[in-house]
Amino acid sequence: MCGIAGVLYADPGRSVSAELLTDMGNAIAHRGPDGEGTFRSAAVGLVHRRLSIIDLEGGRQPLSNEDESIHVVFNGEIYNYQELRRQLETRGHTFRTNSDTEVLVHLYEDYGVDLCTHLRGMFAFAIWDARRRELMLARDHLGQKPLYVYRDREKLLFGSELKAILAHPNVDRTIDPLAVEDFLTFGFIPGQHSIFRCVAKLPAAHRLRVSHTEFHASPKRYWNLSFAHEEKLSADAWKERMDAALKDSVKAHLIADVPVGAFLSGGLDSSSIVAMMSELRSDPVQTFSIGFQEEQFSELPFAREVAQHFGCHHTEEVVTPDAVRDLDDLVFLYDEPFADASALPTMAVSRLAARHVKVALSGDGGDELFGGYARYSHDLKEAAVRDVIPAMIRSLVLKPLAAVWPKADWLPRPLRLQTALQNLSSSPSAAYANTVSVCRRTLRDQLLSPEFRKQLTGYYPEQHIIQPFQNSHRDALSGMLGADINVLLPDDFLTKVDRASMGFGLEVRPPLIDWKLMELAASMPSEFKIQNGSKKWILKEIFEPRLPKDLVHRRKQGFELPIDLWLRGPLRDQVETHVLSGNSQVSQYFHVPAIRRIFDGHCRGTGRHGQLLWSLLIFARWLDAWGTGTSAGICRPANSQSNQRSKNVGAITIGRTS
Repeated sequence: MCGIAGVLYADPGRSVSAELLTDMGNAIAHRGPDGEGTFRSAAVGLVHRRLSIIDLEGGRQPLSNEDESIHVVFNGEIYNYQELRRQLETRGHTFRTNSDTEVLVHLYEDYGVDLCTHLRGMFAFAIWDARRRELMLARDHLGQKPLYVYRDREKLLFGSELKAILAHPNVDRTIDPLAVEDFLTFGFIPGQHSIFRCVAKLPAAHRLRVSHTEFHASPKRYWNLSFAHEEKLSADAWKERMDAALKDSVKAHLIADVPVGAFLSGGLDSSSIVAMMSELRSDPVQTFSIGFQEEQFSELPFAREVAQHFGCHHTEEVVTPDAVRDLDDLVFLYDEPFADASALPTMAVSRLAARHVKVALSGDGGDELFGGYARYSHDLKEAAVRDVIPAMIRSLVLKPLAAVWPKADWLPRPLRLQTALQNLSSSPSAAYANTVSVCRRTLRDQLLSPEFRKQLTGYYPEQHIIQPFQNSHRDALSGMLGADINVLLPDDFLTKVDRASMGFGLEVRPPLIDWKLMELAASMPSEFKIQNGSKKWILKEIFEPRLPKDLVHRRKQGFELPIDLWLRGPLRDQVETHVLSGNSQVSQYFHVPAIRRIFDGHCRGTGRHGQLLWSLLIFARWLDAWGTGTSAGICRPANSQSNQRSKNVGAITIGRTS
């Protein structure tokens, strides 16, 4: 697990400077505190920052083949590297290290750009082929590891984080107005675009080949998750098959030459991972949990119960409202505006775990794999109602009614019908896009300044959700899962975990986000995911005998900050200072009086707009640090909470229980 970056100039006669590679590597040093390495050859340069996990002594990068015609820098883990190595050795390849990285160069020698189809793991890598004078970039099947790409007429820059690219002194930092509306809509920037117009993300399951003669080639997809095939097996057969697949994935994710712990929230997904780890290992699992002073948001008692059940070495911390001081770190680590409020507790648990281990397994992906979010069952009910309402009534009655129905959070729940009316009058894919939007079109029109709206020219961010929903729509649940796996998983949830963990030199591995496991789950009938309103039905069936009584069927809580409360308290001054003040840069994009009305209503309790206001605060803080056209955001804040031992948490360590 590491950070990578590099340069390719369009002019083959131009040389990459050693100073530039050093600057790019230093910008992402937090991703790889254990070492650094560079490769330069005229117009190409590669840089690597290392977090040592496998082959601690021999796995240094960049790494090459025997004749040094192929060079690689790699971020991630290849879980099937030992199997691949044995296959390659039978084909005559000679290995000089025991690292998974070396497998990549030999696979490339045999399979060229098709090597990704042989890999099981999380990865982003760059391969320089000196014979062909060609650079290949690739990203894993589900987007666990990030890779940004900048291109203009003279150069291509790439990096694990935007910071590496912005270390170059001549990068266009023009903000993309479409990305701003994307962020306002979802709280993150989905798809291949970034906040900067000239920087793109290499999409998940894509590779990019460029050379001096084909400098502006487009990325190509090498894998796609399909829901088209449904395998009709009995419930017992599916339980047996899925149980074996889960154990196989957890076992693969335990490969390391350093201690491996686990995040433990007390929810079903992370508890299931800890259960599997306990079955596969003889030593106690080290587990790490974060909770809150506000008891209604804290899952610590449930995490503690699981840890005691399996005899884990358990460590936990309580996050107080003072954690808002970690906003400096959040803005630094995430590069782009990123408003998933659970990023702060994810940073806290990563910082905690990094004091004890270098690798931690997590339960991320279980909701997308097995249908765990409350919105899935809610939207399935809406879909059933939509199917029996004639299209004419939905268009001529429900749609106009949705347009005039007030969004009144203070009304009793049965009367809060605006979203339901909008969804029932829409297509299934548009309805789901509406469900997952933080800020819907009507409210966006009020918030975006008239001058800024002119730059959007009718842009429709919801299309990010609509297209993958339609592509995956075997049934209503498959459409929702397909949209989430293609959009929310890589661009929100996996981004959150990658930046939070790598910011503290910790590798987080989610066994549930394995492409073979995903393919198996995609072929499972939806009735085994949500059955009679019970979400993640098959996972509950598999783990009910293994986990503490009643934990499996308790209500899903989530890993969220008490953001509504904090915006009325410890965050209130920050909103006033960074968003609503007269000198705020936010006014270039948003209509500040409209924000003021929303904020005042939220503080009075007549409205509930915590997630939206948090998004606006994050955007304002990001503008202050990154959006000025200077290098202000490149250096980690000297007084950041990660550079001091955090003062806003109280640590509790629970030893192994018998």
